[in-house]
Amino acid sequence: MKKFAPLIFTLACVLTMKAQDGLEAILLAGKEDAGKLTEAYMNPAMKGLIYGMNSGWYHTAKAHKTFGFDISIGLNASMVPSKDELFRFADLGLSSSTTSTSLTGATVAGTNTLEAPVRINAVIDGQQVTADFKMPAGVKEDLPLNAVPTPSVQFTLGLPKQFDVMVRLVPEVGSDDVKGNLFGIGVKKEITSLFGVIEKLPLHISLLGAYTNMDVNYNIQNDSSIPGENQLATFNLNSYTVQAIASINFPIINFYGGIGYGAGTSDLKVKGTYDLEYDTGYPAPFNKKTVTLTNPLNLDFEASGVRATLGTRLSLGFFKIFADYTIQEYNTLAAGIAFSFR
Repeated sequence: MKKFAPLIFTLACVLTMKAQDGLEAILLAGKEDAGKLTEAYMNPAMKGLIYGMNSGWYHTAKAHKTFGFDISIGLNASMVPSKDELFRFADLGLSSSTTSTSLTGATVAGTNTLEAPVRINAVIDGQQVTADFKMPAGVKEDLPLNAVPTPSVQFTLGLPKQFDVMVRLVPEVGSDDVKGNLFGIGVKKEITSLFGVIEKLPLHISLLGAYTNMDVNYNIQNDSSIPGENQLATFNLNSYTVQAIASINFPIINFYGGIGYGAGTSDLKVKGTYDLEYDTGYPAPFNKKTVTLTNPLNLDFEASGVRATLGTRLSLGFFKIFADYTIQEYNTLAAGIAFSFR
């Protein structure tokens, strides 16, 4: 599983810290406006990660025999609606100090060609100052299927009384720049026997609940273009889902689906000090004014909604290939392979 950890956390950082210079430049708008701009830019990534982490937990409703198990490797791709590829500056409630000649800006899920200009015209300590920067462009073209990806590696163990327990675990791994850990746990209980005659059919019915937590720490200081100290970005995600699932299990091909609810929260914090430089309009050496921001961003995101899944699995002995599609706010495609020993 550790082999996939760098991919998970690299993707999280690409989505949350896509453009180092762009993110830092947003701080010129001040804490309040910078928070609104960053939230608008990052919102689709945070939602996509939540919906993705709640996907790919099952590829059959049939429970393992006691101590049977499987290991699955998959990729979930949450598709961002076109309406969330852009944001409108007028909708953000920015102060009069922050303006743009563009009506819209790209979110992280938008095109990589749109970098909306932003103008800061403020009074700091009684002095008129200005600054210009561009909002970072999106990364849509760089993402698989133009969607927010969430890889998953999962171990499932069969327990007595038709219970399965599923675990996603990545201990803290990474480098000096990026470190992260992930923990997810799910429980599936087959209830086919409650429906009498159905138990004799190749139809299986289960209830499932799952929870995921992911933490990522990103050291901004090493690459920062803005002077300061202890510059760090932290990302925390918590997601959960509850579903009723069913599958029709034939020897070679299975069909499965589920309906339920998924939700989650995530936060993005930018910590440390940032020495921001503004133009005063005076000749040198009085042409610049420096303002220091401390712990400038603390943003919260959330996503929730009903979900419905339909998928299929091909069984070649202990080797399985599966794919499913979930209809929800951010429709999600999940696909992968599994090695199953019942």
